[in-house]
Amino acid sequence: MTNDTNLTHFDSAGQAHMVDVGAKADTQRVAVAAGTIRMKPDTLTLIVSGNAKKGDVLGIARIAAIMGAKRTSDLIPLCHPLALTRVTVDFDVDQPASSVHCRAQVETFGKTGVEMEALTAVQIGLLTIYDMCKAVDRGMVMTNVRVLEKHGGKSGDWLAAV
Repeated sequence: MTNDTNLTHFDSAGQAHMVDVGAKADTQRVAVAAGTIRMKPDTLTLIVSGNAKKGDVLGIARIAAIMGAKRTSDLIPLCHPLALTRVTVDFDVDQPASSVHCRAQVETFGKTGVEMEALTAVQIGLLTIYDMCKAVDRGMVMTNVRVLEKHGGKSGDWLAAV
């Protein structure tokens, strides 16, 4: 039996294991995550203008983020492989803050949630922006990656405090 104070990926002997979700009901699962990458204003101008040496930075970052969500169980050892039914990734350019905000929504119909997939999508999207622009700005900072909300499952809905 687990509660909010028990770590579910450890058995009674303290050994790591993949959580057994076999008895859980299949439900619609949704998670939304977000994060930000800050950069020099000139770097943001390159991204917005489409003149970055490696091409359409945000378009490529979107595809990378979707691919990251799909490969989460290959990256995080105890994550279950999931059949995702939807992944959306949006980027919002914030000129005054010289930043790009990433927001990912991931959905499935299954026995376990998709928070890790949403977080992975965001981080891979931000890492791709970094990779594509590092030649002109190695000082970019990825920050504030977090789950904003989750829906479905036995624990129901959860929204981050604003």
